[in-house]
Amino acid sequence: MKVESLRELYGKDFYLWVQENLKLLRNKEYDLVDWENLLEEIEDMGQRHFESMIGYMAVIMEHLYKWENFKHSLDMGHSWIDSVYTARERLVRIFKNNPSLKKKAQERNVLQGAWEDAVYALINWFKRPKNKGLVQNYFKGRFPTEKDFPRECPYTFQQIMEYEPWLEER
Repeated sequence: MKVESLRELYGKDFYLWVQENLKLLRNKEYDLVDWENLLEEIEDMGQRHFESMIGYMAVIMEHLYKWENFKHSLDMGHSWIDSVYTARERLVRIFKNNPSLKKKAQERNVLQGAWEDAVYALINWFKRPKNKGLVQNYFKGRFPTEKDFPRECPYTFQQIMEYEPWLEER
């Protein structure tokens, strides 16, 4: 198969495109490999793990922040706790399989990016009809914006992985 045909296959039958490139690589026919798309796919593979990590960190921060700031009854927040533990389990798995991501996760700009995603989720949470009373109680009836939350990430990596404020309340 020629490189041009392989490039066309990329958009028509991804699975077959993968199989053909694997065969070429195994046979050391490097000049026939669709390098442009292959390199893009390799980059995307790494990006998917990074984005998953950010997503789990954001969920943890969102729910820690809700617990600390918007828990107004004893029966509120149990699903947040479950979510924090589930996201932590998934992060541990990601870090086990991708140790370099654990170091990356501790970088200030990465924590900040996850926090910004958490703030976006918090804002949208308040827009849900079931949270109308919370909007009234905490924001005098207006929907919160980014300005209503800390600009800088209020959590460290260690807190994301270990902080359990619900255990401190006993």
